[in-house]
Amino acid sequence: MQILSKTSLAAALCAAFALTSAALPVQAAESTPAQQQTQGQLPDFVKLVEDNGAGVVNISVTKNARTVAVPNFGFPGMDEQGAEIFRRFGFPMPFGGGEQEIPEQRGTGSGFIISTDGLILTNAHVVEGADKIVVRLTDKREFEGKVLGTDKQTDIAVVKIEAKDLPALKMGDSNQLKVGEWVAAIGSPFGLDNTVTAGIVSALSRMPFIQTDVAVNPGNSGGPLFNMKGEVVGINSQIFSTSGGFMGLSFAIPIDIALQVKDQLVKDGKVTRGYVGVYIQQVTQDLAESFGLKTPEGALVTKIEKGSPAEKAGLKAGDVITALNDRKVTSSSSLPMLVSSLRPGTKAELTVIRDKKEIKLDITIGTNSAADNSASSADTHRLGIEARVLTDAESKDAETTGLLITKVSKFAQQSGLMAGDIIVSANGKLMKSASDLREACRSDQVLLLVQRDGGRIFIPVRFPKK
Repeated sequence: MQILSKTSLAAALCAAFALTSAALPVQAAESTPAQQQTQGQLPDFVKLVEDNGAGVVNISVTKNARTVAVPNFGFPGMDEQGAEIFRRFGFPMPFGGGEQEIPEQRGTGSGFIISTDGLILTNAHVVEGADKIVVRLTDKREFEGKVLGTDKQTDIAVVKIEAKDLPALKMGDSNQLKVGEWVAAIGSPFGLDNTVTAGIVSALSRMPFIQTDVAVNPGNSGGPLFNMKGEVVGINSQIFSTSGGFMGLSFAIPIDIALQVKDQLVKDGKVTRGYVGVYIQQVTQDLAESFGLKTPEGALVTKIEKGSPAEKAGLKAGDVITALNDRKVTSSSSLPMLVSSLRPGTKAELTVIRDKKEIKLDITIGTNSAADNSASSADTHRLGIEARVLTDAESKDAETTGLLITKVSKFAQQSGLMAGDIIVSANGKLMKSASDLREACRSDQVLLLVQRDGGRIFIPVRFPKK
């Protein structure tokens, strides 16, 4: 086998090219009509950026240095796991605590202007827990931002700056997107303002994200995704990565969902979602054949909640919901998205397959009281938890009333709280609703009575000084 050096390989390639060129007739460098048509259809990213770049902003956030309470689980250096071992053997565990200093934290993200008077859309995780928000425009002007509301479930936040005659972007229709369509993102990856990346729509309805191969990196979060008309069709929100950087999989929140959330946040400061009260499962090919469906699509109803809108509408276990207000239910995961986009009290029409026949049912969208009781408003972000009121069964089993903690932040963990804890009282007042907890957390510190593993402990929480 002959081994060529880089020099000899280059010489061989040049010789081969010369022989090939000599053997071919010389033709004018003129493209065919088909090539000209393809070239004419290439996207004009230059014009898109020139027309819309000024509407994209950089968002810098600062979290002040703060002092937090740190629990002492009985002995110096003992953690919760070690304390649990002692509890299991019946040793009483004194719960004291100290304090820990958390230094100032800074972060950056993107956003875009949706109204000339200063309304800006971004991701909720970009501004979460921020003590100070600075919005910087492309003309280098800076404004202090105020959060009007956030919704963690959709990862949407609305920020307001005091300015006029701003370059607001044009909103598009994300329902009109097609797989393979060109799209572009503008944002601040790694803090590099007004960076443009482009790609195509890779897939749609990814519960409910738009999947693209546009390069999105840390700092792009909250920035707009454009179609080639220069319309915003999504908000860049997540990436799939094993390294923290771009891997060819990025996800954007459809703009129609974002605008619905925005309207409620601006008006009410919170989001109220629709609810029908059904348990559902995915339709497989075997189930589709059993229920007389041509394709394995729709949401199969397995259970109806008592007194729910679904029960009042006449839905039954075994029904397959295929559409809501003529919007197709492609899978079980798409139904909750469609329902939650409707406000409580809205009258809607369900298309259902029952006994292998299609029927229509009228339903009035309700509201989920459990969701309304979740401690996820701006005030309870101070405590850093998500919680809900105990159900009757849970209350009976725990022999108490109160709020069940379902999720804790790092601050809550450092304060001594754990998922699964039941907050019985705050500052001596029994907790009956999320609003009770929010009210108790308005002061500089709060004393919580928490039930954990059948026992009760007091946990003092001191909030950061602003």
